[in-house]
Amino acid sequence: MICVVASITVKEGKRDEFLEIFNTNVPKVRDEQGCVEYFPAVDVESGIGVQKLDQQVVTVMEKWQNLEALNRHLESAHMLEYRERVKDLVEGVSLKVLQQA
Repeated sequence: MICVVASITVKEGKRDEFLEIFNTNVPKVRDEQGCVEYFPAVDVESGIGVQKLDQQVVTVMEKWQNLEALNRHLESAHMLEYRERVKDLVEGVSLKVLQQA
């Protein structure tokens, strides 16, 4: 199993627009062979002192059966289209690709 944590920093005031586009793509991703889990998440105030809130970041939580499935996902037509649609809304992306230790 491969886990992916993608932190997407969106431009000021563009989070809702970004999430609308992102969420229209989610069912297509979940239908992909090898996708176990895929969803966007945003910060919620928890009162935990070490938490760093950032309302401009959308964190995408993903689980894939293997690296091959993840790589197919990244090259799929709907992901290429999605990246084109959000390119002017995104300031930066940080990606962690993980496996259980």
